[in-house]
Amino acid sequence: MDFARSLPFSAVIVIALISFLLISPTSLAYSDLFESWIKAHGKRYSSEGEKLARFRAFQDNLAFVDAHNADGNSSYELGLNSFADLLSHEFRAARLGLSAGLAAPRANRTMFWGSYGSIPSSLDWRNDGAVTSVKDQGSCGDCWAFSATGAIEGINKIATGSLVSLSEQELCDCDQSYNNGCNGGLMDYAFKWVIQNHGIDTEDDYPYQAKQTTCLKNKLKRRVVTIDGYKDIPPNNEKLLLQAVAQQPVSVGICGSERSFQLYTKGIFTGPCSTALDHAVLIVGYGSENGVDYWIVKNSWGKSWGMNGYMHMLRNSNDSYGMCGINMLASFPTKTSPNPPPAPPPGPTKCSALTYCPAGSTCCCSWRILGLCLSWSCCDLENAVCCKDDRYCCPSDYPICDTSGAQCLKMLFLKDALHIDKAAKA
Repeated sequence: MDFARSLPFSAVIVIALISFLLISPTSLAYSDLFESWIKAHGKRYSSEGEKLARFRAFQDNLAFVDAHNADGNSSYELGLNSFADLLSHEFRAARLGLSAGLAAPRANRTMFWGSYGSIPSSLDWRNDGAVTSVKDQGSCGDCWAFSATGAIEGINKIATGSLVSLSEQELCDCDQSYNNGCNGGLMDYAFKWVIQNHGIDTEDDYPYQAKQTTCLKNKLKRRVVTIDGYKDIPPNNEKLLLQAVAQQPVSVGICGSERSFQLYTKGIFTGPCSTALDHAVLIVGYGSENGVDYWIVKNSWGKSWGMNGYMHMLRNSNDSYGMCGINMLASFPTKTSPNPPPAPPPGPTKCSALTYCPAGSTCCCSWRILGLCLSWSCCDLENAVCCKDDRYCCPSDYPICDTSGAQCLKMLFLKDALHIDKAAKA
């Protein structure tokens, strides 16, 4: 007892909490479940303190899941998916990214006013091979890029017969006119960027990093898939949205920040849900179950969320905005022209009239006299920065050479720059 009195109040609270966790049978059961969940999802924590905080969030989410699933009247179920250790505000900060406020005035947009022909009672573009596998945006707010590439992948398959997975990273890095990488964007501007760039690269050639990096300008010319334009569906018009989805996958904005959305596992999602748009997804079809109509929604949170990365969301909700605002901000790319022919494989990098480096590398001068390079070495990084000591090179997204520390930096303060410059001259 005297020992407890000598401790700071915060330490007493921690000891009491740990004692409760060790004594309470319920907490022991929760702890075992948490450990199993950690293994199932490959989670790692930096400290015991972080693990305890995640455990508390897990307990809170478990209680929320159990309370929802105990209601036998709900059309959907919640579960302990890979986001079950995040509080709602933590989840919102990491997994959204739609900037709906960037939308241009309606008068400045090309609108879709319907199509001709009959519409099937149900449709799933996955069955037609027009949908790539579910992707994961990670802790980067570029859902807009995933929604845009998904729509382009779909119309490209429909128009050309070829399904190609396209580069979200190229959009995240290079589309800077209005969109802002991991800090949010809008699908219309992504479509516009692809049109102005005369195409977009593949995911294999420009892979995803889950963070914004320096635009690889040499890859802008690798235009594998093109589009001709894009159209917006008049807001709050579910009939026109249905007609558009009947002809191709469609990008939409929704509210994805609700706790029930975070922990969704299966069934037809019916809310409750706000119409404050903060997330972008892709509608890839529609159907009905027991008289209830739904949209088939492809998300960008990996396959451990929802039904292998998909959700069935209520359609014909008798609300013009649609469930979670799904009718409010919808658009799709158009394509009639063929894609450009495949680019030839890159050749060697030319250093001088007689010297070359392998393709994908950078020439760095290793010996110069009076400004004339007499000998070259090859840096195995593409578009690298050659350091002044003629020994090292740095990648383009970490372009500052710290030769004294043999490291590459993204940025540095003035005093560090002076130190590095003196070291290089020494």
